[in-house]
Amino acid sequence: MRVVIVGAGMIGACTALALARAGCEVEVLDRLQVGAGTTSRGEGNVLVSDKGPGPELDLALVSRRLWGDLALEIGADALEFEAKGGVVVTPDTASLPALREFADGQAAAGVDARTVDDVHELEPHLAPELDVGIWYPQDAQVQPVLAAHAILRHACALGARYRPGTTVVGALQCGGRLTGVRTDTGDVAADAVVNAAGTWGGAVSESLGAPVPVLPRRGFVLVTEPLPLWVRHKVYTADYVTNVAASTEGLETSCVVESTRGGTILIGASRERVGYDTTMLPSTPARLAAQAVSLFPRLADASLLRVYRGFRPYCPDPLPVIGPDDRMPGLVHACGHEGAGIGLAPATAELVAAHLLGGDVDAAAGGDAAAFLPGRFATDTAKET
Repeated sequence: MRVVIVGAGMIGACTALALARAGCEVEVLDRLQVGAGTTSRGEGNVLVSDKGPGPELDLALVSRRLWGDLALEIGADALEFEAKGGVVVTPDTASLPALREFADGQAAAGVDARTVDDVHELEPHLAPELDVGIWYPQDAQVQPVLAAHAILRHACALGARYRPGTTVVGALQCGGRLTGVRTDTGDVAADAVVNAAGTWGGAVSESLGAPVPVLPRRGFVLVTEPLPLWVRHKVYTADYVTNVAASTEGLETSCVVESTRGGTILIGASRERVGYDTTMLPSTPARLAAQAVSLFPRLADASLLRVYRGFRPYCPDPLPVIGPDDRMPGLVHACGHEGAGIGLAPATAELVAAHLLGGDVDAAAGGDAAAFLPGRFATDTAKET
């Protein structure tokens, strides 16, 4: 089977590897370079801690295992894979029962979630008033652009081909079936096309004749100067989970702090629906910085190296859209993962491969694969502008 993948971000790279392993003839197209879009604007999180019981958590648990397999196969250093674990805290003691109840539900679904009565044993530099938290040993991190490059190189070593600087502008069809894509450099024939275009998955789906409502959600990330190991895990406040799942248009911020192998500390996370507006608003980084200092007071004296921003691709539900589109046979979507695309990429790739090659899709998804199908959306959904 000849498959064209639109998008060379993390999901496109993982899908190329899964299909190349299965013996498919794979060609990856991207209008830019590997990981230059949504992938380059994330923190590289591989999380199970931020998802409640349901299809996305099932997929995340499969994906976490697959990330471990990739680290062994390609090399943890090549991916900058760190199984550092996550710690969730709340400054509001009244919300502790709800936090524990959420963790209990996750544990029943297979997540390793442990209540810690003194989080300072895990994070000595946390604010002294923070005591109880939930520790998630399965949480991990990769360097997203580095990992996408390494995974796509591995796919190419197995026969996949990669064409950067190639923009998809339309569909090739025959008898109501998608038979390839039109690009600004010529037509590319295929037995199947995978829409892995990240935040631009909605626009690509429309150009291919089967639109899905993948919309942009702007976010900012702060990067500090290299510092001592003040932050040992991914640390975030409980409201992060609520903000991830929310579909409100206004600005939402929740404190997320984690270190990198290079010594810098990443601070997030903000979310707002503003279309593709890339305006830098100093008030948002200032708000994130203040929240980070409330967790780790030592950060008050740290300097910022840079602030970057980008777009998370989200769907209204808000589940990703993964699977074949009945409106356009030959088209398979793999986009709309919001901020979870890095973490969910390997399992998404296996699910796409199962759909294309007749595998067990529920096993690939770790549960109900039908929850991700594009048929759940109305066909007349309008794109956000």
